[in-house]
Amino acid sequence: MRGTLVAAAGLALAALSAGCSPTYIYNPANYAKEHDPRKHEYVIGVGDQLRVNVWRMSDLSSDALVRADGVITMPLIGDVFVSGKTPTQVREELKRRLSEFVKDETAVITVAVTGINSYRFVVSGNVARAGIYASNYFVSVSEALALAGGPNQFASTDQILLIRMDSPGKFRHIPVNYDDIASRKRPEQDLVLKAGDTVFVP
Repeated sequence: MRGTLVAAAGLALAALSAGCSPTYIYNPANYAKEHDPRKHEYVIGVGDQLRVNVWRMSDLSSDALVRADGVITMPLIGDVFVSGKTPTQVREELKRRLSEFVKDETAVITVAVTGINSYRFVVSGNVARAGIYASNYFVSVSEALALAGGPNQFASTDQILLIRMDSPGKFRHIPVNYDDIASRKRPEQDLVLKAGDTVFVP
């Protein structure tokens, strides 16, 4: 995940430095339509810790760490790719895989995220402490800036960009006016970050 974040941030900032225009600019009406991870099922990522429980089959139940390749290893089933999936999706995949070996239809599978380690984001540009940050809870743009020590004296706080990668190599640049957030004039711009986002302060 760390390598992906560094590469994504590097590509996005290189495009900005080269004078490339953003993919498109959001108008104020679109902020409310941005993906808010708090309102959706959690998406599992590399480094997360899972607890898989198969009811009445303790030998098939296991704690699993999501490896760097996005895979967990389960008893009997073997390797299962889980990165980028929700616990519900993983549960359905495990149920399908397990049905090849266990014919007990009463076997109930639960998948719980017991450790969150994949929620990382980048804060770069004119801030006190630029870098990659991790959190056990979702944070907003303003909270991410606070973690980075806030904008420095050279920052253009009314021209911040939230750089979001929707798919490999495809970035969107969402303008954020921190001054409007701080004054509560435009609080809807204080978007909640997705894993992999970059907050760039020019």
